[in-house]
Amino acid sequence: MIYNVSPGAIIIFMTFVAAVLGLSFYFARKTKSASGYYAAGGNIHWGVNGIAFAGDYLSAASFLGICGMIAFSGYDGFLYSIGYLAGWVVALFLVAEPLKRLGKYTFTDALDARFNSKSIKLTASFSTLIVSVFYLIPQMVGAGDLVVPLLGLPHYVGVLIVGSIVIFIVATAGMTSTTYVQFIKGALLIIFSTILTGYILTNGLNLNPGGDYHKFITVGAVFEDNKLTGVDDPEYKLENVYAIDANHTFVSLQKEGITRFFKLSSDSTTLNEMLSVSTASDGTKLYNGEPKSAGKFYQVGHLTKIEVDGVEVDKTGPLGPFEFLSTLENAELIRFSRAEIKEAQATVWYQTPTSGKEMINPGLLLKVSSKAGATFWTKLNFVSLMLALFLGTSALPHILIRYYTVASQRAARKSTIVAIAAIGFFYILTLYMGLGASFNGVIDLESSNMSGPLLAKYFGVGLFSIISAIAFATVLGTVAGLIVASSGAIAHDFMDNYLGMKMDDRRKVKAGKYAAFGVGIFAIALGILFKGMNVSFLVGLAFAVAASANLPSILFLLFWEKTTAKGISWSIMTGIASSVFIILLSPSMFERYGLDKAAAPIPLDNPGIISIPLAALVLVIVSLLSQKDNHSKVENYHND
Repeated sequence: MIYNVSPGAIIIFMTFVAAVLGLSFYFARKTKSASGYYAAGGNIHWGVNGIAFAGDYLSAASFLGICGMIAFSGYDGFLYSIGYLAGWVVALFLVAEPLKRLGKYTFTDALDARFNSKSIKLTASFSTLIVSVFYLIPQMVGAGDLVVPLLGLPHYVGVLIVGSIVIFIVATAGMTSTTYVQFIKGALLIIFSTILTGYILTNGLNLNPGGDYHKFITVGAVFEDNKLTGVDDPEYKLENVYAIDANHTFVSLQKEGITRFFKLSSDSTTLNEMLSVSTASDGTKLYNGEPKSAGKFYQVGHLTKIEVDGVEVDKTGPLGPFEFLSTLENAELIRFSRAEIKEAQATVWYQTPTSGKEMINPGLLLKVSSKAGATFWTKLNFVSLMLALFLGTSALPHILIRYYTVASQRAARKSTIVAIAAIGFFYILTLYMGLGASFNGVIDLESSNMSGPLLAKYFGVGLFSIISAIAFATVLGTVAGLIVASSGAIAHDFMDNYLGMKMDDRRKVKAGKYAAFGVGIFAIALGILFKGMNVSFLVGLAFAVAASANLPSILFLLFWEKTTAKGISWSIMTGIASSVFIILLSPSMFERYGLDKAAAPIPLDNPGIISIPLAALVLVIVSLLSQKDNHSKVENYHND
């Protein structure tokens, strides 16, 4: 996609960054103790903590990834919203209060509260790091995606910027500044997403996409003896025909020395222009046959038909929330599908007419019905995804540590209720923002993550600037929480407790700051490496690893008195190993390796359906075999 940088966007972005850094300086002077650094001293008000929960949870996956998934795949993307929200039910009823009672600073503290076990300290701190790293990847990818249109800088520069700022936030004031950054950006994200949704409903549906939208060329196909020999436009010369399969024939045509790619229509009468990224003979990238500097790679997506009360119209005018969805059901829009032409070293996106009914019903992305082409493995993959999203929330270390920033179990419960209300409302908005992006000519086919910000740009550069800056702050807040959790795992859990270094508060805070620096550098490298992947998909993997590694241990510790330290340790390592193993051998990762997806030895992208029950089973078996070592003391539980 070709972007034009706005000076206003840069000013608003710099204002946000300055405000975040100012908060860090302010709270740095007040943060002296380990409790203050890792858990904000337990002094955060439950209302502030609830919105900070939302700010922490509504990460790059929620705003960038889910909006993009809905824009590209309709309702199936919204299922991620449903899964993410449903996970808070588990957190509210099963985890919030007991975890507050058990813990001090970190997730490891809670798991080890009854045992004082070296193995739990080691495995739980390792789990915190692994889950945090998996969650850090999509945040850094999203940061890089945002900086491209916002500041006109390359993707890797955005990753470097967010990494550097977050390292500074965490290394100065720890959890206190992180909490208030998350509170502010969470509130702003919900407010301005509501405003953006208001614009979408006021604008309604119309057949005229954004001003940057490209008008695609269609030329007639000429056949001789059932063989494509040319086109009816003398300005175009036929170069090559690429018959991918019975339904996909791609053609390269040349005009004035520039190669463009077309797709043969289903009735074999016309060739329809596609968007393409190809590799020239000298190794440079060409966008629609020209260098990127020519600005010929466009925003796409538009409606081709709107029907109101059985009558076709050009636009509807303002619509209510329910009227918007019912009217869209009777519309038709153009989606774009991706294909690789290996012989031409080109990636192409071709037009796919799609009914509005298909967009607001399952089946475009997650194949769960026979009508949508579902198989046993696609159905199992869907169940596995939903299981991970539902169970993963209560197992994310950077979410769990927020329970230690409030003063009591009651405050923990009230924080969770506020978080559920804020997060639930925001996820309803993602449906409208994603669908609005799908037909207003704002989709960047190279990055589904940019659908939300580009939709804001459709309604004005000012709104785009604010939304993009808030989205960037969203990434900052989430990454800061992840690095606080990681630094706590390294300095408090591993160095102080496992290695027995017995550091005082000053040394523990200093070690945490060094750990934050190291984790931040690692996160920057991963953010650059995974460029281009949808951030919501990546977060789904993080949820699967968290649910596999951590949740069985949490629930069995709270509700099964025969749980042992060995059972918890073996369960954690089994959950990590099995989930990561399945992910590394999945079709999506094989595609990332540059290999054929069909060659992946494990046909599942989401490991939860296997790894979560396996981790629970191992915990039960090992606990039953190690009852003689169970020195759990229920009376050691402490109350507020």
